[in-house]
Amino acid sequence: MALPLLAGQLCGGFALAQPAKGSGVINIEQRRQVRYDSYVLGPGDGLQIEVIDIPELSGTYSIGPDGTLYLPRLRAVYASGLTIETLRSFLTQQYTAFVKRPRLYVRPVAYRPIRVYVGGEVKRPGYYQLSGVTGSFQQPGNVSNQGSKSNLDNLSIAEAQSGNLASSPFSQTALPTVFDALRNAQGLTPFSDLRKVSVTRKLPEDEGGGKVRTELNFLGVITNGDESQNLRLFDGDVVVVAKSDEILRDQLLKAGQTNISPQFVQVFVSGRVKQPGPQILPQASTLNQALISAGGPKFLKGKVEFVRFTREGEVDRRIFNYNPGAAAENFSNPVLMAGDIIRVNESVLTGTLNVIDEVTTPFAGVFGTYALIKGVGGF
Repeated sequence: MALPLLAGQLCGGFALAQPAKGSGVINIEQRRQVRYDSYVLGPGDGLQIEVIDIPELSGTYSIGPDGTLYLPRLRAVYASGLTIETLRSFLTQQYTAFVKRPRLYVRPVAYRPIRVYVGGEVKRPGYYQLSGVTGSFQQPGNVSNQGSKSNLDNLSIAEAQSGNLASSPFSQTALPTVFDALRNAQGLTPFSDLRKVSVTRKLPEDEGGGKVRTELNFLGVITNGDESQNLRLFDGDVVVVAKSDEILRDQLLKAGQTNISPQFVQVFVSGRVKQPGPQILPQASTLNQALISAGGPKFLKGKVEFVRFTREGEVDRRIFNYNPGAAAENFSNPVLMAGDIIRVNESVLTGTLNVIDEVTTPFAGVFGTYALIKGVGGF
């Protein structure tokens, strides 16, 4: 069922195309300079509020746990749930009781931790609390000579995320991004399709409510650092990674070269190998590489057994002949995931020898004891 989407923007640095009637997805049209008008405020956010030419009414303030701002003259102002533009308009109206034609500029300088849901083809789907990279900002009352609207409203996301804030007198907290969300969900699986990552966001009530969704091609982010697809996330966003019908090993290898996923996976190898036990392998390694890591199969060996417990509660169990030349992703040489189990079984010959050994060992002990007693007693 298509979402009830609205024309407008999915906030966080992207301008979105007008949706066609009946369409469930709004697509990215172009990258644009960041504005903060649509950010929804909540407890823990820090705001720089400047009433132009009135330093005693200007400063940097934090929204308290009850959702209120404590401002000069106005005292408690409930700000939680409002957008930046709505708050600015409200404060402008309130300050008319003290200032003739007040001019106000408001922008966030510290963002609260956000809670997002990460789902789809990631290692650990669920809700995650994300925090941005926090900078420092000046104390209240020190903003009287801090410039104009261009300084306050036009800080780009590239500047904010890179830490290059020279064009602005205030450092700030950069909001978490899709990359941060995927990394907190422990990264990708061999079936993650980074070309199809969706972000769904609720719009504030003062913008009409409803939801917007955009589709991202995230592959460029991990291959060449294409930040245009690394959307900033807001509180309540839902990030979903599509699942491919086949293993995307090349993509997994590229992801393993970044810090979006753990660099290594641990699998368990047992049976007729030279060094059985847990094996630590790079991402996108195959079954044959795990056997090599375990010292390789012994000379007399049987079939290889592979077991994987899937997230859907099923068991992927395979039994096949060892093929050292099998291509990656072949049935007998699957790409491994953390927790996979590999066992090299006994051959018919080694199994027979083990049975003979188990049967004859007790008798060997009896004969040995009898020989010992006979030697001591002199019989």
